[in-house]
Amino acid sequence: MGWSRVGLFDSLRRKRRAGTLRGASGDDTRHLEEWAAARRGVEAYVEPRTTVTETTIVLVAHDGEWTRRRIGSLDAAQNFGRKRGIPVYEVAKIGYPKRMREYTQRQKRAQG
Repeated sequence: MGWSRVGLFDSLRRKRRAGTLRGASGDDTRHLEEWAAARRGVEAYVEPRTTVTETTIVLVAHDGEWTRRRIGSLDAAQNFGRKRGIPVYEVAKIGYPKRMREYTQRQKRAQG
């Protein structure tokens, strides 16, 4: 048939190298914008880059519901918050809010 197995798999391999972290995308930002607009009392918590993930932002609503997405940097997170009137905190300095942990516990109890 003439198919080159090596060529086929090489093209798949080129799409993503091992050890390469995916940065923030427009989809990430859109999700954060829509999520924040649909909830009240939203605060942002920035998680620093690690060896396995880029910088991320966790949005937490008044009831503890939360979502996490990649964001370019701490500066990008601060700009995101400033434009939307959302306070921004660094998780490494202050930790996660109690209401977020309580929300997660409630969800686990409801599932189990």
